[in-house]
This record gives sequence, structure tokens and C-alpha cells, in this order.
Amino acid sequence: MSESNEVKVEGLLDIINSSARHAMAEYKKTGHGIPGVDSSTFHPLDLETDTLALRQAIRLLEGACDQLNAILAPPQHTVYNFVHNYNWACTDVAVRSRIADILDKHPEGLSVDALADAVNLDKTKITRVLRALSLRGCFKEVERDVFANTRLSLILKSTSDAGCCVRIHQEVPKYGAVLYESMVDEEFARSDGIHGAPRVFASKQDGKEDDFWEMIKGDVSVHRHIALIEIFGSAAVLHHYPWDSVSSVVDIASGTGAVSIPLTKMFPHLRITDQDLPEIIVQAQHAWEKNAPEALLDGRVEFVPLNFFEESPVVGKDLYYLRNILHDWPDAESTTILRNIRKVMEPNSRVLIHDCVLFHTFPVPDAGVDGLSIAPDPLLPNFGTGSHPAYQQDMTMWFSHNGKERTLDEVKIIGQVPSYLDRSTKIDML
Repeated sequence: MSESNEVKVEGLLDIINSSARHAMAEYKKTGHGIPGVDSSTFHPLDLETDTLALRQAIRLLEGACDQLNAILAPPQHTVYNFVHNYNWACTDVAVRSRIADILDKHPEGLSVDALADAVNLDKTKITRVLRALSLRGCFKEVERDVFANTRLSLILKSTSDAGCCVRIHQEVPKYGAVLYESMVDEEFARSDGIHGAPRVFASKQDGKEDDFWEMIKGDVSVHRHIALIEIFGSAAVLHHYPWDSVSSVVDIASGTGAVSIPLTKMFPHLRITDQDLPEIIVQAQHAWEKNAPEALLDGRVEFVPLNFFEESPVVGKDLYYLRNILHDWPDAESTTILRNIRKVMEPNSRVLIHDCVLFHTFPVPDAGVDGLSIAPDPLLPNFGTGSHPAYQQDMTMWFSHNGKERTLDEVKIIGQVPSYLDRSTKIDML
């Protein structure tokens, strides 16, 4: 058995070596080399829309590194690290005090004395926060008690789209803190509706009646759409879906066109329909006027208000696109959304669902037959912590509004919506 385990460790080392080299090759393709841990500017690849190959390499690298640690490190050490982690709290301080914004004006670094004065916080406490984050390459201590930005800490700037999601997410640990209590509470324990989420339980404990959707409305919502694309690499859909095979696309809950605007630029033959709530559609029109006026002049885009629980989208289009929509909602609401789309589909119409897909940690028969990749041995079949973003996003959806990321089988179940014409719904998954 020990010999078999050693073979597995060697296999993980091989995956670490090969995936790291693949990641390095992706950076080198840009002609700008490999970024350093203390780089103070973004690498050109950080800003590309198609980083699929890099992300696939990193998924292997992260999964293999953590699995190797789980094997070789003492279990007490590993499990304690699960909970002994306050990066989220330190990040919250950095974001709310706008430390990255201030350091951006001082690329050579700024002393904690001057920084503490600028943010009106205690010098010693600021230092402890920054040193904790510097362990992960977020900020750097260039000399004793002098700190500067890195390409990681630049994400925390107030102008950063990705930083917007960081700011929103700072509320989520509050919901997670009452998870067990919500699971044993008589009212909440069996509730799978949006009003039974841990967020609602936490709010009731605090005597509040807050609304998650109200919290992220307005400018924050606009940045959130763009941020999720950057964080999860969702813009790769622009490069890896066969858009040449369709002529009309409905972007459901489109936001301000974070995907549909670049889509119409890359594929000018497409006729785009952006659909969202009326107040969002107003913002979308302004965004198109600013970023894609030629599409408006050519009549290649239309804006149609939609409440997807009460109405169906426009009729008879080739593709109905749902990006990060179904994961927001429990199964009943998700089925309603799909049923309303189903009513207006033509025989050759498709629904393109762009969400995370969850996999099991044990081998599943016929895994990979749906075109979804599986990890190489001896890595866990679901890539282990290489899939960390998807599984933690599942927790975020649950804690916030009882939504969820789904397995492929779970998506197929909610996709079995009947039609009065009894046609089968064609669903594409990304």
C-alpha cells in the first residue's frame, strides 16, 4: 500500500510540473514573459478575454498541489488551516479603507505611518493586516514597514470590476456564520426557497429586513456582471462557442451587455436581443451607446424588458443565453425560468446555460461522455481544489439566496420542461 501511495505522490508531482510549464508557456506566448510574485502591474494575459488554456493549467496545478499537501502534511495541520484563515477579514479592511488606491499613487511604496494617516486607522493594526495579506502576494513589504501594491492588490482598487465582487462577498461570511443554526431551525431547516436562505436567517437575528437584490442594484450590479466574467473567465465563451452557426441571440438577464457587446463586435452577423428588468434595460442602452454605437445604428440590437418569472422572452430566436442566472435560484424558480423560455422556442432553438458544473470526487461511469473534462489520475476526478471556485460559489449561492451550482444531472432534471408542442429542449452547457 505504501508503495502504491508513493506512486500516487509521484504522479501528483508530475502533474504539478507539467501544468506549471503549460501555464508558463501561456504567459510566454504574449511576448512579455512570466509575471513575478511582486509584480506591481498587470500582465497582458491578465486582461485577455480568452484565458481558457491558462485556467485549465491552473486548475490542475492547484488541485495537485493541495492534494499533495493533504497527503504529506499532518492532518491536524491541514484541518486547522481550513478554519484558521482570516484573509477575508484582512481583505475587507483593505477594500473599505481603499489602501490599494492610496498605494497606487506611490509605486515605490509608502510607510505605514503615512498610510495610517491617509486611511485614519491605527498604524500597528494596518501593518498586521498588510503583512497577513503579503503572505499570499497581495501587497508587498518593500522594506521594513513600507508597503506597495502587487498585481493581486490592484484587484482591490475601488475602480476594479473584479474588486466589486470582493466587496459584495464581504457580507457572505456573516451568512456562513449562522449556517448550522439555520439548518436546525424549525422554520429554516427544510426550506429550499429564497426566503429560507441563511442570509435571511442572519438578518432576522439582527432584526433587519434587508434585500440581497436591492443591495447589489445600480452601479454595483453593473460592475458585478463584468466582475464575474473576469473572475471566472466567462468571456472564453466568445471564443469557444460556435457563434457562426446561429444568427440571433437573446441574452436573458443581460445586465448592461457585458457579454453581448463584445459578442456583437466579434460576430457582426448576429442579431442581439438584450432582456432584463426595465431599470436595467435603461442602463444597458446607455452602455451600448457608449461602447457599441455602431450596433445601434445598424439595428443589430434590440432592448426588451423582461421579468423572467412572469413572462417569456422574445419569440423564435436561435439561441437563448443564460449566464450566471440559474445558479441564483432554487430549482422551482429555475424551472419556471426555463419553462417560460421553452414556450417561445422554435424546433431548432437552443438554450445555452453558462454556469459552473459540479462533479463528484469519486469515479463516475461514462464520465466525460458529455464533453466535460475529467482530471487525470491520481488527481481527484473533479480536480479537487482546482475546482475550488465552483464549489465555493455554490456555498455563496446557498448562503445568499438558497441558489446553487448544479451537477450535470441536476441541470438535466430542471431542463426537462414540457411544451404544448411536446418538443425536446436542446440545452448546451458551458
